[in-house]
Amino acid sequence: MALGFYFRESACTGCRVCQIACQDRNDLPVNVAVRKVATFTSGSYPQAQFYHYSAACNHCADPACAAACPTGATQKSDDGTVYRDKETCIGCGSCVSACPYGHPMVDEEAGVSVRCDSCKAFRDNGENPVCVDACPMRALEFGDIEELRAKHEGENLVVELPILPSADETGPALLIDAKQCALAADYKETMI
Repeated sequence: MALGFYFRESACTGCRVCQIACQDRNDLPVNVAVRKVATFTSGSYPQAQFYHYSAACNHCADPACAAACPTGATQKSDDGTVYRDKETCIGCGSCVSACPYGHPMVDEEAGVSVRCDSCKAFRDNGENPVCVDACPMRALEFGDIEELRAKHEGENLVVELPILPSADETGPALLIDAKQCALAADYKETMI
């Protein structure tokens, strides 16, 4: 079994409620986010289009962050999710440098790396990760990746977008119902 996220890109409005809920739940400072929403444009006038991408840990099959951690603080659990042992983390940033998705961050103030563990404490109590429940558009789901794939069969499901590194590198547990414009190679990040 591999647990992961499903993201319905066409439903995402870029409101960043998922990001704020995650920051709040993890008591993170404003400049540190383990779920990040970014906005991109593709195409050019008059056919330019924009889309949003909500990213967190992809709970990869072969997590580069865990391989790079010198203390073993970043680990893969039995359910396939990746987590950080806060007692072992020394805040060196090796996991940050190794992750091709730019996911973990170092909280300089706390002196440790921070990462999405898909709200394990909530999941252990039968609840969803906070980002999933916070999304007003229900653009995020979390669960067994194969069950999510079966549930969303027929949608434009991909695991790679031009804005992301190759999925072959780490094997992310991620499904994206991509907007057509997000599949275009000519993109740039946009601030809105």
